[in-house]
Amino acid sequence: MHSTQGVTATHCPYCALQCGMNLRPQPDGDGGVTVEERADFPVNRGALCGKGRTAPSVLSSRVRLTEPLVRTRPGGPLVPATWDQALDAVAAGLARTRRTHGPDAVGVFGGGGLTNEKAYALGKFARIALGTSQIDYNGRFCMSSAAAAHQRAFGLDRGLPFPLEDIPRTGCVILVGSNPAETMPPALRYLTELKEAGGTLVVVDPRRTRTAELADLHLAPRPGTDLALALGLLHLVVAEGRTDTEFIAARTTGWEDARAAAMAHWPELVERITGVPVPRLRRAVELFCAPESAMVLTARGPEQQAKGTDTVGAWINLCLATGRAGRPLSGYGCLTGQGNGQGGREHGQKADQLPGYRKLTDPAAREHVARVWGVDPETLPGPGRSAYELLDALGGDVKALLLMGSNPLVSAPGAAHVEERVRSLDFLAVADVVLSETAALADVVLPVTQWAEESGTTTNLEGRVLLRRRALTPPPGVRSDLEVLHGLAARLGLEKAFPTDPEEVFAELRRASEGGPADYSGITYDRIAAEQGVFWPCPEGSPGTPRLFLDRFATEDGRARFAPVAHREAAETPDAEYPLLLTTGRVVAQYQSGAQTRRVPELNEAAPGPFVELHPRLAARLGVADGAPLAVTSRRGRAVAPARITDAIRADTVFMPFHWYGEGRANTLTNPALDPVSRMPEFKVCAVRVELA
Repeated sequence: MHSTQGVTATHCPYCALQCGMNLRPQPDGDGGVTVEERADFPVNRGALCGKGRTAPSVLSSRVRLTEPLVRTRPGGPLVPATWDQALDAVAAGLARTRRTHGPDAVGVFGGGGLTNEKAYALGKFARIALGTSQIDYNGRFCMSSAAAAHQRAFGLDRGLPFPLEDIPRTGCVILVGSNPAETMPPALRYLTELKEAGGTLVVVDPRRTRTAELADLHLAPRPGTDLALALGLLHLVVAEGRTDTEFIAARTTGWEDARAAAMAHWPELVERITGVPVPRLRRAVELFCAPESAMVLTARGPEQQAKGTDTVGAWINLCLATGRAGRPLSGYGCLTGQGNGQGGREHGQKADQLPGYRKLTDPAAREHVARVWGVDPETLPGPGRSAYELLDALGGDVKALLLMGSNPLVSAPGAAHVEERVRSLDFLAVADVVLSETAALADVVLPVTQWAEESGTTTNLEGRVLLRRRALTPPPGVRSDLEVLHGLAARLGLEKAFPTDPEEVFAELRRASEGGPADYSGITYDRIAAEQGVFWPCPEGSPGTPRLFLDRFATEDGRARFAPVAHREAAETPDAEYPLLLTTGRVVAQYQSGAQTRRVPELNEAAPGPFVELHPRLAARLGVADGAPLAVTSRRGRAVAPARITDAIRADTVFMPFHWYGEGRANTLTNPALDPVSRMPEFKVCAVRVELA
């Protein structure tokens, strides 16, 4: 491994901030580069968290994959192979399944960390090289509920409809189910700057997190009741005469039905459902409505529920009813989680979408994309299964799987069942940087390049399209995901349709997205470099769109749509056998399934393993001391981890981070009940019992 040039300006491989960083060659080091601040990039202005600073550790040949691995007999070990042997084995396995059981017996599972070019190529590969409808990706577990609510209300889904720089300039932010102090630390400065400028912060979270400690008001609802909370706030807005009647009349539809639904959620009822006292509800409304501008920002807390789409819709209703949308320094936004969670779903690796955020069921969209791909639109398959439904079908209807950049054995809900399904496959091929828990079960493992060894674009949580630049030559024996797809396509008779140069792929993506909701046709690598990123939509000749909806919403009539939603209970509620609630989340030193961060000594020292957070009253009732091994059991399985006693959590709730495999795997417990619209699983709330292990 060696550097390709001097200092390289690029971006962090982890969360959706996509912080700017500089990479400096380190000729004698195994990691190849050291990370330096890049103060000129506006999102993080030089700040980096521990994950970003230590990202080069995973480039080391000591922790990563550097040669293909093949399992030569069932149950046998993975052994080194040549690239030709490995690609021949993958192509043969996929082709054999397709020939025997039909194209939909082959599944493809992608990731929210893949660049736009890779996500685009993977979706194209599934649909024209394999002819399968069975493709989805782990971003379905990230912000699909917010996306569905965005589409329903505004006609367009972009995580934030405004740049992060607007946050400190608004009057009030309600932050729902988000803990950026741990999930994206460089973003915390936007909230501290908001307060320094005289604005107020309301945090909604069942735990008193490091972010909640910054708040002017912390609301701690029972997990699974965020929908009732939002409806209760809207009820008070109406009852106290705080609606913006002119905005409602001029720029929205559906108010009367939404108003009637909210009025059925009077404050005392909402207090009983959520546990949040009525005076605190009134105070939240006062803080939100007092200034001229305000925002609601949500994250996985309210979204990862079986009613996540309706819950986000209720928070959007609050913005619309008070005129806090489609105006400067106001609006609803979603804090995307994964590095390319936004771009990853715009360009075709989601079960129901084509590039440019086009609908797979739209004949005009199929015609446009098929023309770019040089195929008959009739040959494009229709929508397939959502992520969890696809994983649940493994070994049944879906016999073979190609997986890129995901580790569902740790990250999927009901993970023990998902592991069982993965093990039942006839054939599994995994392309990854490290030997993840899922890759360890594969028939073929393909070692691929990392962020510092390749160029490509990502789209951050603001909708800002960014350019990662290659700073290193990858080790011998490692190829890019684009080279993998090219090699497989060639073996399936489509070599010329899958170029390996990222900029060439991006040029095709631009054409495929042209005229679609997520139009990238006016974006080039040169523009991104010159402008510190370009905001989509950006048709040819456009300067880009940092702020959406200021003149009209993206619906046919230009009006935003209220959602007439009512509270309903979580899919599981506590009972005599499972009397407590479990919620899950992240810690600052680990990322997602931990496949990469768990290989960094500095991060493991800070967060060595799972734990169960519980309130002192609950600990006393169970006779549990701090650090004692606790067994947490749900209807799906059992996990064991040390107790962490704190009064920062509700007494009826326990919390576990989800980064680890093994006996402390939190997702063994979680509930795969799905939102009917977004197909998001209910990660954030399930019924459990807790006892000394």
